[in-house]
Amino acid sequence: MNALDGIRILDLSRVLAGPWCTQTLADLGADVIKVERPTGPRHPGGDDTRGWGPPFLRSRDGSDTAEAAYYLGANRNKRSITCDIAQAEGQDLIRELVQHCDIFVENYKVGDMARYGLDFATLQKLNPKLVYCSITGFGQTGPYKERAGYDYAIQGMGGLMSVTGERDDLPGGGPQKVGVAVADLFTGMYATTAILAALRHAERTGEGQHVDMALLDTQVAMLANLGANYLVRGRDDGKVPHRAGNAHVNIVPYQVFEVAPDAQGQLQYIILAVGNDSQFVKFCQVAGCPELAADPRFAQNQNRVRHRAELVPQLEAIMKTRNKSDWLATLESAKVPGGPINNLAEVFADEHVLARGMVQSWEHPLADNMQLVASPIKLSATPVRTDLPPPLLGQHTEEILRETLKYSPERLSELRQRGIV
Repeated sequence: MNALDGIRILDLSRVLAGPWCTQTLADLGADVIKVERPTGPRHPGGDDTRGWGPPFLRSRDGSDTAEAAYYLGANRNKRSITCDIAQAEGQDLIRELVQHCDIFVENYKVGDMARYGLDFATLQKLNPKLVYCSITGFGQTGPYKERAGYDYAIQGMGGLMSVTGERDDLPGGGPQKVGVAVADLFTGMYATTAILAALRHAERTGEGQHVDMALLDTQVAMLANLGANYLVRGRDDGKVPHRAGNAHVNIVPYQVFEVAPDAQGQLQYIILAVGNDSQFVKFCQVAGCPELAADPRFAQNQNRVRHRAELVPQLEAIMKTRNKSDWLATLESAKVPGGPINNLAEVFADEHVLARGMVQSWEHPLADNMQLVASPIKLSATPVRTDLPPPLLGQHTEEILRETLKYSPERLSELRQRGIV
């Protein structure tokens, strides 16, 4: 049994924020029906990310399929139907399906769903308990609501790129985006939380509601301590948080340090993440510099932050006296937080990552033993699903329309011939 058994979701979202949300809900047991555009003369059909490669999934004969890794990573445990919502009959089909669903997710531009007759006000009349989630760049209100929103632009507009990257006074300084689309991913996770809250309300009261999720809202919210730093004191003091490279603005020492090179002379680095004063004492003991922990300038974190410029160069010299493996073993034995900086090959070969089941194998219609990153959610009584690989385009159209709407083979054939599905 899964946590969301019996919950059905009609998913009209594409690319990442919406599919990331519905993938999480699908993992938890919901029946997610992914609605995709049919193949047409001027469009390949489906979620845009199906073609966002290479890399593409390799078929059993070794050739590339049409399934991009990007798409595969955000659409497990779903079923796919095709439906052209630009046509009146396609809109009618969606309205029929909504009456059998608990949740509706879309990430079209503001106003598009109303033009199709698929907006919240219209669909709630058909299904009063419907939880309707809209994911856009800037939300349903405000001066920017008509704008298209993309993760990269949102990282810039929402302040993240102003605090990400090397310090401006050092080589390589300047604006830097995060390596993955974090505004999309965070919005997907916030949307999941909001949908589950709205679902509980609907189950208690019979009343659905509209969930309005915006990438920019999420990006501003996830500024976390940096946003709080500015609002609590920075605005009054005229101090705006800036890029700090691999250092932490509120904790010292909490950054990347170069250590002794490896046997081939290659530069090596580790992370040292001293989170409190007692850990700093332990670090200084095992690093052979107990006098630093006794120095009034460095004994407390607030003073270490104030005297960062005096402390860090001393630590940089100390860290270069030992190699990576020596430091990691020493820090682990002393219970001082630290770690390596792994590339993805090292991540997916890590014994702990593998022991936690974070690499999962799937039997895909086009390939055997397809490996994907697994859900990180571990539930003792209602574990996540692992039964449906990311679907082919329209793979479940006939199955869903036959079972849910009782469409006959003749009706299905007619819809296909007219390009509705």
